[in-house]
Amino acid sequence: MEIDLQKSAARKLAFAARKAAKSGARDAAAQAQLAAALAPYAQDALAGYMPIRTEVDPLPVMEAHAGQVGVPVIRGAGQPLEFHRWSHSCALVDGPFGAQVPRDAEVITPRVVIVPLVGFDARGYRLGYGGGFYDRTLALLRAAGPVLALGYAFDAQELSQVPIDQYDQRLDGIVTETGLRRFG
Repeated sequence: MEIDLQKSAARKLAFAARKAAKSGARDAAAQAQLAAALAPYAQDALAGYMPIRTEVDPLPVMEAHAGQVGVPVIRGAGQPLEFHRWSHSCALVDGPFGAQVPRDAEVITPRVVIVPLVGFDARGYRLGYGGGFYDRTLALLRAAGPVLALGYAFDAQELSQVPIDQYDQRLDGIVTETGLRRFG
């Protein structure tokens, strides 16, 4: 349980840093960087997310993506996420955690995943909300074939070291308002 306490303390720091960093200008700069990072994957199925709280907003980039786009849907505690096809004009309903999800459940399998997060470190590990949904999902997707997992955050959310356990999945890169960082 020590790891849970470490993650909780790190999460508090990262939430505060994200809240302080949130601005329209930083969102716009991050969106430009995300669009550039995704350009080589324009035809691939993409999973984004519906931003909540002070998360960096990926919606303009998702709207411009040429391939299929999906958003995460929580199926239940301890379960990997499902990604349902999304467009800016699709009908939405309220889902868990205050994020909206498509009313019609057309499942897609993404090859590129924009991963929301609370904090990240220079090794490529992320700190999420604590449910393990993205870790389970990335493990499942990676077992089925190649998938690119890009964290999406503000530079201010970087932590000196994210506490990890054997279930934590490493990101392939992180996109912030200052650019893309790739991890080994």
